[in-house]
Order: sequence, then structure tokens, then C-alpha cells
Amino acid sequence: MHNLKDLNIEKELLPVFDYSLNTFAKRKIGEILNRPLQSTEAIMQRQNIFKGFTANQRVLKDYSYTVLYLNEVHFFLTNEKIEDLSQKKLKYRLFASKQEKIRYISRFNQLILFFHRLESRYFTRLIINEFPEAYRSNIKQILTFFSNFELYKYEYIVREKRLKDTHIIALTEKINELRSNGSVLSFWENLFQFEAYLSIHTAILRNNFTFPSFTEKQISLTEFYHPLIKNAVKNNFETSSNVIVLNGPNMSGKSTFLKAVGLCVYFGHLGIGVPATSGAIPFFTNFSIEINRRDDILNGYSHFMTEIMNLKNVVENASNGNQCFAIFDELFSGTNVEDAFEICKTTINGLSTYKNSLFLISTHIQELKNVSNADISNYYIDCELIHNKPTFTYKLKKGWSDIKVGRILFEKEGLNELLK
Repeated sequence: MHNLKDLNIEKELLPVFDYSLNTFAKRKIGEILNRPLQSTEAIMQRQNIFKGFTANQRVLKDYSYTVLYLNEVHFFLTNEKIEDLSQKKLKYRLFASKQEKIRYISRFNQLILFFHRLESRYFTRLIINEFPEAYRSNIKQILTFFSNFELYKYEYIVREKRLKDTHIIALTEKINELRSNGSVLSFWENLFQFEAYLSIHTAILRNNFTFPSFTEKQISLTEFYHPLIKNAVKNNFETSSNVIVLNGPNMSGKSTFLKAVGLCVYFGHLGIGVPATSGAIPFFTNFSIEINRRDDILNGYSHFMTEIMNLKNVVENASNGNQCFAIFDELFSGTNVEDAFEICKTTINGLSTYKNSLFLISTHIQELKNVSNADISNYYIDCELIHNKPTFTYKLKKGWSDIKVGRILFEKEGLNELLK
């Protein structure tokens, strides 16, 4: 079970990857973003799928159609009543109303022209061998579905002549056959999956995301950044420690840094590339990302108790042998300083024993500076004092920051004098 609420997948991440043409493909994108893959093999497979889209970029760069046609064809094939007229040929020819015949002709005209566009402009022009073997079958199934309709023949009839009763009868028979063997539902599933991948691939190219490699333990990110921040400052981050304690003054960018690292690791496990020049990350089976402070009103927990329960869940998963990636932003800031120091120290030392996991913890507790062992590393987001004014660089540095911005701002606003 993953704790991903603070990634704000629907509100923040989905718009980054949503270049889809319809709600069906958009839903598929959401499913992809919510499901980290369960093995490095599966991740590499998806990376190779996107590389297949890159190899076919010339064909797919202008992939488009009228969304209204898609919706109408989808409803017609999936939901609308379509009789198998092959069982009542004479009755249809002689007694079907003009309105019924016009309905069938208009629906099939739309279906044929829509499918012909997809087949002739895009799918028959794909270099299928550029995709991994397992995914080629999905594309072949789409092509096989199109072939059932003899689209080149019928497209000519629709444009140059007119569909006749014999054509309508044959097409209704074919559709009922495809419905009965599940081919219609499989076709839409494959098509919308294809379009979801195409949409994500477009985002990968536009954002210059790169595919990470996977390591046993070390994490290495070069020029990584938060993709939702305009003109984001890029940082480098490399460590073999499994506990990272991040410190620095308020407003220095600790939460943004944590989220940027979290997105790199999480995106890597979706197989969709990371916002960095290059990356190497370990493989994880469990994710817990706690960045925004939040009380769990529904369960009656205060922020502090929510942190306790979340930490317990992470530790239980790690102790059961799972490879956990967890972020704790300003851990235990909801309790008094003495308690916070003691339990943070216990937490940091305890988490460092789970060698197959990675934990990032931000804190304002200066006393934690001396909590250290070979598996714990300290980093801070730099802040410079220029003319006694804090200037934030948003750059990551190794070590500990001793700048106390709170006191400086308090004094700068004249509160020392006002409160005498």
C-alpha cells in the first residue's frame, strides 16, 4: 500500500502528462500515474515502449482526429443497439423504415471514415519492430480489428458512391461477431492505452525527461528539478546513505527539494522518465511521501498522531523486508522541542538500519546535527546573508546550516523594539 496523497497526482501531475484527445485516454494516464511498476523488468519494458514512440515520432507527431467522431463511434460500437441484419435480410430491405436505414448509413459512414483515418495515416505506417515484442501484439490487435472492416474498400464506397443494403447487412453481422467475441472492448482498451502512452511520450519530449538506470543502493541525480516550477533551480544529488537529514531555514526550499527528489524516484518507477539530465536510482517496492502538513480529520488524528501512524506503517513495511522510499517533511514538528529531538534521534538511527530502503527527513531541530553514522548524511538548502538580509539560492549543499532566519526577520521588522 502506497502513501501518495502529497504528490497530488490528479491536480498537479496529471496535467503535466495530459495531451490526450479524449476522456478515455486521460483516465488511462491517471491509472498509469497511480501505479508504480513492480519490477525493474517491467520498468525497462515501459521505457522501451516510449522509445518505440520516439522512433515513430515522424508518423505520430500530428496524431489527431475530431473528438466528436470518436465519441459517437465509441457509443455506436459499444452501447447502441445493432441488430444482426444477416438474419433478416429480406425484411430489412423491404420493410425497414427510411429513418432506420439513414441511421445505419450515417453511423457506418462515420465509423468507416474515422477508422480509415486512424489506420491509413497512423497505424499502418508505424515501424512496429521499434516497440518491445510484448507491446507489438497490442498494436497488431488494433490493426487486426481495423482489417475486419475492409476500410479501403468501404472508404471508397462512402466517398464515391453510397452504402447499400448489402453493405449495411454485412457490417452489422461483422459488428455483432466482434461484440460477441470481446474484440470491440479489447480494441478500445488497446487504442486508449496507445493514446495514453502517446500523450505521456509527448510530455517526456517537451519536458526533456530522461530515463534513469537502476542501482543496488546509490541514488544519483544530475541537474534535477521540480517540473511544476517555472525556471526551477537545478541541483545535483548523490549519496549511498539510506537516511538523508535535510536542514535549512524556513523558505529556503526544503519541501520543494524533497518533492523534486520524490518525483524523480516515483516517475522512475512508472517508467516515464525523470526531470533531470541523468539519473540512477535504487528500486523500491513501497512509497510513502509526506510533505504537506495535514490533520486526518476523518480518523480523528492530529498531525502529530498522523505522523506517528505513518512512520509505524513505513517501519513495519521495512522490517518485513520491503524496499521502502519515504519522505518525512519537518518530522514531529507538531510536538514540543524536547520530545521532537528525542524521538527524531531514535527514528533517524533506527531507520538507518534498513539498508535496502531510503528515507529523506527534513528538520529544524539543530540538535540533530550531531546524530550521525555511516548510513546518515546531512544536507541543507543554502541561504546567504547579504547586508544582513537572507537571500535564498535554493542550491543543495552537504552539511548543516547554522543560519537562523527567524531571528533575522524578527529583528528586521523591528519587533525587538516594539516588544520591549
